[in-house]
Formats: sequence, structure tokens, C-alpha cells
Amino acid sequence: MKMATFGCALLLAAVGSVFFYHHHVQDKVEAAETTKSVLDFTMRDIDGKDAKLKQYKGKVLLVVNVASKCGYTPQYEALQAVYAKYKDQGFATLGFPANNFGSQEPGTETEIKEFCTSKYHVTFPMFAKISVKGDDQDPLYKFLTSKEADPDFAGDIKWNFTKFLVDRSGKVVARFEPKVIPDSPEVTAAIEKYLAAK
Repeated sequence: MKMATFGCALLLAAVGSVFFYHHHVQDKVEAAETTKSVLDFTMRDIDGKDAKLKQYKGKVLLVVNVASKCGYTPQYEALQAVYAKYKDQGFATLGFPANNFGSQEPGTETEIKEFCTSKYHVTFPMFAKISVKGDDQDPLYKFLTSKEADPDFAGDIKWNFTKFLVDRSGKVVARFEPKVIPDSPEVTAAIEKYLAAK
């Protein structure tokens, strides 16, 4: 009886070790995978619902940190125009409100959504307000600005309306600073180049 009890305990310990090891390795694999591409992140949309960015796999993306009270805020119009022009070809603009610069995005998500839709008729995907720099920087923007994750286009976000172009596989392929207008030839040529690469 003692031998049977000892055998059961030994078997349970072995199974437990295998189970722990499997999950430990799985956790490490998943952690490594989260830094692979933009598509590995889960964000909250403007309505507060979880939104996995992998739903945009196969699309070319323009990822932009936006603000409602900025000198560049009229770029919403161009962001919407670019989205409308290319969305049927597999393109999406993704807007991420941020209050990091001059407190130019002070509103709630409800207020931001109302502003964007009423003033600029925005229909492209908008997300919940995040921080794009500093100690509370969102993991997505930590990835976008990190030299380890994104060596070609890394560096701190300098102001609102910085734009990252992401190819169909989730790789960052271009970065445009705030003063570059979203429907400028520079940006649209890059969008068209990566839309053509199917």
C-alpha cells in the first residue's frame, strides 16, 4: 500500500513537472512571439472592446497617433481620404488617440469618437486613448519605437500624427513624421507600393 501511494505521488510529481515545463516553455514562446510584428498586439477599440490587430493580417496599415486639439488635427481629413481611396484594395488607417503632447487629446473616448465622426466624418478604425511615450508607454508603441524590435524606423514619437506604414505581414516598412500629410505623394506612393506586393 505504501509502495502504491509512493508510486502515485511520484507519478503525479512527474506529470506536474511536465505540465509546468510545457506551460513555462509555452509562455516563453508566446512572449517571444508578441514582439514579432504589429499584428501580435491586442488593443481596445474606441468603444472599449478588445481588438486583436491580427484581424488586419493581409492588409497594409497606416498606424497614427492622433489628437483633437493639435495644429495637425486637420490631417484627419487626409487620413480619411486615404482610407476611402484604398480600403477596397486591402488598406486601413488605424487611429490611436494620445494625450502626450501639449495635452491636446484631453477628452474621453466618447468625446473623441463624436469629434472625429462629426467634424471629419471618420470611418476608419479608431482605438482607445493610449500613451505613446514615457513610463506608461503602450506596448504597441514600445514595439514601434524600439531599436530592438524596429531598427529601421525606431526612435521616440516627437509629436501627434506620426505615421507608421505596415505591410501585409505586419512589418513596419516606413515612418512619416507629423508634418508629412497622409495624402501626400510621398505617403500614397509608399501605400501603393505595398498594396501591389501581394
